[in-house]
Order: sequence, then structure tokens, then C-alpha cells
Amino acid sequence: MPPFEALVAWAVFAAAVILIIWRPRGLSEAVPAAAGAVILIGLGVVPPGDLLDLFDIVGGAALTILSTIAMSIVMDGIGVFRWAAHNLVRLSRGSGVLLYWNVVLLCFLMTMFFNKDGSILITTPILIRMLSLLRFKPRRQLPFLFAGAMVATASSAPIGVSNLANLIAMRIVGLDLETYALYMFVPSLAGIGCIAGLLFVIFRGDIPREIPASVHAPHPGPHGPARRSPEDTEKPAESLPAHPPGKKAKNPPVHPLKFGPADAVPPEAGHLGLIRLTIGIVVLTRAGFFLGSGMGIPIEWIGIAGAAALVLVRWIWLRRGPKDLITQAPWHIIVFAFGIYVIVHAFHQSGAVDAAADFLSRQIGGDRFAAIMWMGGWLTLLSVFMNNLPAVMIGTMSLTGMHLETEVMQSAYMAWAAISAPCWCPSAPWLPSCGCSSCGATAFPSPGAST
Repeated sequence: MPPFEALVAWAVFAAAVILIIWRPRGLSEAVPAAAGAVILIGLGVVPPGDLLDLFDIVGGAALTILSTIAMSIVMDGIGVFRWAAHNLVRLSRGSGVLLYWNVVLLCFLMTMFFNKDGSILITTPILIRMLSLLRFKPRRQLPFLFAGAMVATASSAPIGVSNLANLIAMRIVGLDLETYALYMFVPSLAGIGCIAGLLFVIFRGDIPREIPASVHAPHPGPHGPARRSPEDTEKPAESLPAHPPGKKAKNPPVHPLKFGPADAVPPEAGHLGLIRLTIGIVVLTRAGFFLGSGMGIPIEWIGIAGAAALVLVRWIWLRRGPKDLITQAPWHIIVFAFGIYVIVHAFHQSGAVDAAADFLSRQIGGDRFAAIMWMGGWLTLLSVFMNNLPAVMIGTMSLTGMHLETEVMQSAYMAWAAISAPCWCPSAPWLPSCGCSSCGATAFPSPGAST
């Protein structure tokens, strides 16, 4: 690459990374990524002939993540996650410690069956509301929110398909989902357990041993929550009687899924048949990813089929169309992923990544253990100082530039895939979050969340 083009590639890469981390005035990560890509293409640093190849690598992964986010939006509209949150409290049986581990389990399953973006963006507000209605002070909320956010991000490691960066990197290194899960599932579960256990030890003094007895009433059943009369809709939700007449309640009754007049419980929230059917579709779609990958079927088409099935079921059952998908789905993921890959591709062509690859290749020398340790450290540094997606792209290009044996290269990739899973949110680096393109939430309660 000519010196001028190399200089432009370096400058655009540096500016894009700074803006993605800084995000002045809440600037979307897609804006600097798209702007940088347009500059590089316009100046001829990235030839137009390369664009189709780049989109072929990025497009499928982005569509897969979008389809799973669409599935989570549909299920959130049906009330599946609020139903899960209610049972989360009920199954805790008045124990704050059990509630902590139930929150960990919920966030783990959310990421496993959807993706870490949807898990963070959907479960964080549900958890904040649930903990606020449980009347936990902000200090008491922190163990649950930190554990939920960290477990949700780390849970993208066991199967690979829950993470946009993993999907792109696996495509580059030629790793299929079955092989990835075979090697990564058990070690990743051990790592997630360590994260949850360490956070429990750190926050054990802030986790209440008991939660209010009035919040773990039996589930309302298949007919859904009791309907409030027109006269009651003018009253605060908490002012409605919920204890036998003549007996004084020790604590004002609070239900973790009780909504005020401006935020009514949707009637479909109690349709257990619909909830079970949608969960079944999600499980089948997830299994289809692995079956289809082994048969050579693009997993993005399986994800799109699963999302379409959920939309169809909801329309048949509730007569609700896909409008919420159009307005709520983070379509900018495609723009961000493609734009940042164009920028990293130009950065690679400038020779910067090759220099790192040459250094690492000399240190590794074809040894699998050395490859795991060196690449793990290299990707850890990259993930700390920049967004997770460009870090993974640079690391993957470094790997492929070393000309290692396939097994050694894939082992090194899986090592740093596990290390980089629990990344940090660039908009609030002191708090855990998904650290990727669609992250808009941090694991921290709003100042007025509780008193």
C-alpha cells in the first residue's frame, strides 16, 4: 500500500476507535464506522472489488444476530421475560441468595438462547424494575445487576452463535459451530461459574438474606393477572388491597410485575400456551443452528426462519404484526459491522497487522500452548483498549497471517474468544455490559430507581 493510503488507513482507524469508545453526545457506533468506510472507499484505499467479499463475511453474522434480537423483541412483547422474572422471585422463596443465583441463571439462559445484546438490553430494565419494586436500595441492587450483566456477556462464549464478533471470526478461521461448542462449552461454563462465584463473594454483604414476603405470591396462572376494574385504574397500583380484610399487612404488597395505569400488564402475559410454544420455537431454532451448520446451510437463514415463525405465531394468536420489529430492531448493527470491517481491512492492508503477526509468530513457533497464551494476552489487551468487534477482527487477521497449522490456529482463537467474552461497555468502562454495537444499557440502576 502506498504511504499516503497507509497514513489515511491509520488515521481513519484511530479516529473511528476513539469515537466508538468516547461516543460524544451518545453518538452511535455505526456513525464513525460508516463515515470511516465511506472515506476509505472514496479515496480508493479500499477498492470497490473488495466490498462484496467483505460483506460476504460480515453480512451473514449480522443477519444471524439481528434475527435472534428480533426473536427476543417478539417474546418480550408477548410477556415471556416478565413472566420469567415473576417466577424468578417466586422460586426464590423469600431468599435473597436464591434470587441472586436465579438472576444468574436467567441471564445465562437469555444469552444462550438469544444473544448477549438482546440479553443485556431486555433483562437489565426488567431486573432494575423488579429490584426497585422489591424495595432494594441501590447498594442492594448492585450484586444482582453486576452478576446479570457479567454473566450475560460471558455466556456468549459456550456456543459461539450468541456473539457477532465470534460469528465473524469463526468464518475467517474456518471453524464450525459444532467444533467450537465441543471444545468451548465445558471450559466456558467453568469460567461463568467463577465469575458468578467471585461476584457473590465480593457482594455477599450486600445481598439480603431475605426478600419481602409479599412479593413471592403464586403465579396468576394460565388466565393471566387479574384485571383491574375501571374504578381501580385511577388508583396507584400499590394502593390496591392484597391481604385479607381485617388483617394489617406488615409491608405494603408489592408484585414484581405490577404495572401502574400508564404501563398496564399486556393481556397476553398470562397465555402460558403461547409462552411455551414460543420457547419451543427458540429451542428448535437454536438446535437448527448446529444441525444446519453441519449440513452446510447458512445459519442466518435458519435464524431468519425462526424469527419469521415467532412473528407468524404471534400474529395468529394475538393478531399483532411486526411493527415493533421495524421500530425496535437495531438495524445499525449491519452498518456498524460492515463499516468497521472495511476500516480494519484497510488497517490490515497498511501492514500494521502483519507486523504484529510476525512478532507473535516468532514467539509462538508453532506450539499450541504458546499460541493459546500469547493470543490470549494479545486479544485481552486489544479488547480492553477498543471495542470488542475491531479487536476480534484484528486478532483474527493476526492469526491467519501467521500461517499456523489449522488446529493450532483454531485453538488460539478459542482461547481468546473465551477471554474476550466478558468485555466492558465503552460508554461506561467501569461497568460491565455487552461492549458491542447495539449496547445501549449499562448494569447500573437509575438514580431514582429506589429509595
